[in-house]
Amino acid sequence: MRNKIIAGNWKMNLDWQEAMELGNKVAAYVEESTKAEVILAVPFLYIPVLSELTEEQPKISLAAQNCSEYRKGAYTGEVSASMIRSAGAKYVIVGHSERRKYFNEGNDVLAEKVRRVLENDLQPVYCCGETLEERNAANHFDVVTTQLETGLFHVNDDGIDKCIIAYEPVWAIGTGVNASPEQAQEMHHFIRELVKSKYGNHLSDKISILYGGSVTSENAEQLFKCADVDGGLVGGASLKAIEFSEIIDAAS
Repeated sequence: MRNKIIAGNWKMNLDWQEAMELGNKVAAYVEESTKAEVILAVPFLYIPVLSELTEEQPKISLAAQNCSEYRKGAYTGEVSASMIRSAGAKYVIVGHSERRKYFNEGNDVLAEKVRRVLENDLQPVYCCGETLEERNAANHFDVVTTQLETGLFHVNDDGIDKCIIAYEPVWAIGTGVNASPEQAQEMHHFIRELVKSKYGNHLSDKISILYGGSVTSENAEQLFKCADVDGGLVGGASLKAIEFSEIIDAAS
């Protein structure tokens, strides 16, 4: 049985006080009895202080929302995977649709980021997903296949064993429109079959595949019941402590 994972992506939100308050509220809610693993993907500068919080709460881990494709050097404004590890994070989101769209990150660059993450004993949360135009053109399976084969499937068996995949239909992110459970299950099953064809049954059965795209407390339970949906990558709802706790409950 794969454990459910609920990852909250705070994106570029919350000032220092708001971030500390939300982090403490989530930590207070998550207990030893909580079955799902909880990941908080927070802005870089909040990782060190929130890592102190998560040291006392084994069910919660921290993720960075991005990292540089470079190991170190004269890259002003960039943050390396080694810095992220030393600050106390366990995971790094790679290839979020907003990074692809607004910062023109292609699959080749994302492949380098995955390498940097794994080199530093961190775990990638690798995002893939199609736009509305690509789905309407019935190209969504081809798009996701290319994103995975180019950006992620260069890693060996040990590497993929450390990865999480997040399917995020771009047309559902921040729009209030989520994929139906049937659409989510169809794509998640397709992704698992791609992993199976590359890495075999054992790793395809083991890898966690999260759904991301307007996950709320109202639709979470139905989405998480799908056989190949192993939890959620939650955006706006993760900024609301009560609703986020209800989504965690839906995965438990």
